[in-house]
Amino acid sequence: MAEVPVRGLRKAKEYDWKDSNLALFGSDVEKNIKKESAKTEPAWENAGSKVGLEIWRIVKFKVKRWPKEEKGSFFSGDSYIILNTYKKPDSKSEELLYDVHFWIGKHSTQDEYGTAAYKTVELDHFLDDKPVQHREVMDYESDLFKTYFDTITLMEGGADSGFRHVDPKKYEPRLLHFKGDRKRVNLHERPMSRKSLKSGDVFILDLGLKLYQWNGSKSNKDERTKAVQYLSQLKEIRGKAKSETVDENRLSDAHPFFTHLPDVPVDEVDCVPVDNSLPTMFRLQNTGQLTFTKVAEGIPLKKEKLDSNDVFIVDTRKDCFVWIGKGADQVERRNAFGYAHNYLMKCPHPFIPITAIQEGQTNAAFEAALA
Repeated sequence: MAEVPVRGLRKAKEYDWKDSNLALFGSDVEKNIKKESAKTEPAWENAGSKVGLEIWRIVKFKVKRWPKEEKGSFFSGDSYIILNTYKKPDSKSEELLYDVHFWIGKHSTQDEYGTAAYKTVELDHFLDDKPVQHREVMDYESDLFKTYFDTITLMEGGADSGFRHVDPKKYEPRLLHFKGDRKRVNLHERPMSRKSLKSGDVFILDLGLKLYQWNGSKSNKDERTKAVQYLSQLKEIRGKAKSETVDENRLSDAHPFFTHLPDVPVDEVDCVPVDNSLPTMFRLQNTGQLTFTKVAEGIPLKKEKLDSNDVFIVDTRKDCFVWIGKGADQVERRNAFGYAHNYLMKCPHPFIPITAIQEGQTNAAFEAALA
């Protein structure tokens, strides 16, 4: 009988939300609705009132607070809103400043993407338009976003399938992949197959009440340490769960670890397209009709090209910045994010972070991108 591929990470509906139409994102009508709805949105009660990180998940078009103990854990089928409230370093000012991110899982839907984007702008209005707004895509998160978490845990499915709410005796096995270095170790769920194992990394085979930590022969101490910490958390939650650590070079094929991990094919990972593009700056201008014009290309991009009367989109290949001049009109403003989204969808790097900055706001990454 032919072997059937194990559930993989490349699915027909992966990044299905990328074709979302955000043309009306930021329109006058939408903004007026948001100002009123933000006042009555229960999720925003006390949001941004003190320094710290707050996270919400989109659930059937509604915004629900994400438990603090799940900080850093995200499901590929969900969308989230993350608000970081802080004070300016080395300043005596007590003013609260904000970065608000909407994070989109690779299996999130167009509806979830649209709701997360819409609600992010609503939260922005609730906080008097002070936040810097960011779009984050699973596996392509910005450096700023990553600083919020010691570990980012990326799991398959939706949050309702999370291990916190499942009887360990009825638990669906999962293979968890730890990869990184001393700066950061990230955690992904991988297909349940021996072919998912990589000698350079560490894996946990999670069977509910039995847990195995598999250390690849070339894995580093940071990956091993993070896996040990994660095992401890699982055992604390599940009570009677037992764990065993095994090393790749000392493990026989007869070991129970392999009994529970079949040697079956996994879905092929799509090839990453070659990206030969250069950093580019575009101008979005309303002259009776909207024009989207390239104004600069290559390194360095000059800050002097920015004009307060219009909107500019700066693509560094690593990040995409939407800079909104103080004198930009409402047509330019309401189309700015949509133009950035649509432009990226035609690029070899469609999922890089998008950051929307009002002229006068500060953003270290944007400042560093321009000469």
